[in-house]
Amino acid sequence: MPRRNNHRDRRRGQRHKDVGHGHDRHPGGFRCAGCRLDVPATAPGTAHRNHCPHCLASLHVDRRVPGDRAASCRGRMPPLSTSVRPDGEWLLIHQCVACGELSANRIAGDDNALALLRLALKPLCDTGVATRMVLTL
Repeated sequence: MPRRNNHRDRRRGQRHKDVGHGHDRHPGGFRCAGCRLDVPATAPGTAHRNHCPHCLASLHVDRRVPGDRAASCRGRMPPLSTSVRPDGEWLLIHQCVACGELSANRIAGDDNALALLRLALKPLCDTGVATRMVLTL
């Protein structure tokens, strides 16, 4: 049987597929990089959803302004700790594992209260966390 030498030249391009593979479940939402749950785009108490309400992990997508989605890093940002503003509003402190940048994000109304409490109590359980946080600032 003769061997075809030009089989690469005769390949067809890939067909367009109409299958959504679940991407349309939450229009504007995302899949969490930490726990892989589907997260809706809307969040009570904030205009820009930027972290998973279950595990509190985020992605490095915003550069300077919340919601600008201008960062090119796209690294995973696990939560490090919490902070409280003078008016009583809680913030999540995230650190990017790719570039090391720190960011503060407002909590949302549907965030897991137990995960927030564990994160807030973490410095009391592990004194090394507070020392590392001071050294990174």
